[in-house]
Amino acid sequence: MTPTITAFQNSPDRGRGLARDTRVRWALEEVGQPYDVRLRTFAELKAPEHLALNPFGQIPTWEDGEVALFESGAIILRIAEAHGGLLPPDPAGRARAIMWMFAALNTVEPLIVDRTMVSLFERDQPWFEARLTAVETQCRRRLDQLSAYLGQADWLDGDFSAGDLMMISVLQRLGSSGMLEDYPNLAAYVARGEARPAYQRAFAAQKAVFEAAQTAV
Repeated sequence: MTPTITAFQNSPDRGRGLARDTRVRWALEEVGQPYDVRLRTFAELKAPEHLALNPFGQIPTWEDGEVALFESGAIILRIAEAHGGLLPPDPAGRARAIMWMFAALNTVEPLIVDRTMVSLFERDQPWFEARLTAVETQCRRRLDQLSAYLGQADWLDGDFSAGDLMMISVLQRLGSSGMLEDYPNLAAYVARGEARPAYQRAFAAQKAVFEAAQTAV
């Protein structure tokens, strides 16, 4: 059965590839798995039909005839386990790739999302400058650690894996902040991921949805 994922009908990221369906699309493109997309408006995300798939009213979700999932990490792990190419064949390498998926989602992304939320929603508050400085300090501490670990390697642990896909997707969220410019190896790491043909196809697909939504307005 061809899997179906959900995505924003009109993504708030304005087609920049930051909506989390893009990382799922990327994984599917890497393994060569065709897929269908069910587009959701913001109102539809809160409707019973969608809440039955994701009780938090978010995207993406996944249905493949055997299981329905939400959370991009769980979905990408499902894809990686069902197809070759995103997890190493040896058990130890496989475990490390999954470890990096968790690190991206649990150790790195929350700090980056916190910074984004402060920038977007607290700018008019009297504590904004101090709060932004604090969250950026936390972000930089993580980036320092990640940069030191990566060094001059192309990928986190040998060949490209689901761990890299997830980590690059997370780091992309810093694109407009300029913070990655202070970490040339991390900027190059993200660029290598974005240069992969599978990513280019995923990005184009997500951008096309946004552009279609703008044309329809």
